[in-house]
Amino acid sequence: MREPYDVIVRPVVTEKTAERAELVNEYVFIVAKNANKHEVAEAVEKLWNVTVEDVRTMRYPGKAKRAMLGRMVKRWEIGRRPSFKKAVVRVAAGDHIELYEAG
Repeated sequence: MREPYDVIVRPVVTEKTAERAELVNEYVFIVAKNANKHEVAEAVEKLWNVTVEDVRTMRYPGKAKRAMLGRMVKRWEIGRRPSFKKAVVRVAAGDHIELYEAG
């Protein structure tokens, strides 16, 4: 198996994910593109010492974006945002993941 830090790229901390964490113990992470649900669950259990009940994964394709190269320039460069994979992890009732320190 891979190291947990190779599977979990970063947590997603937004108002919506913070509310889901409080209400239903669900945490959202950006994970490696080739990670499966079993690897994500094992990585979360090892890193935060919690019991994982459910893992849902989603793939998001990179979007094409146009970027202007300076002010008042008629030339556009086409680029792409990177694609990524997201995992929603539900932990057992009573378990908690401390993603950042408050204060």
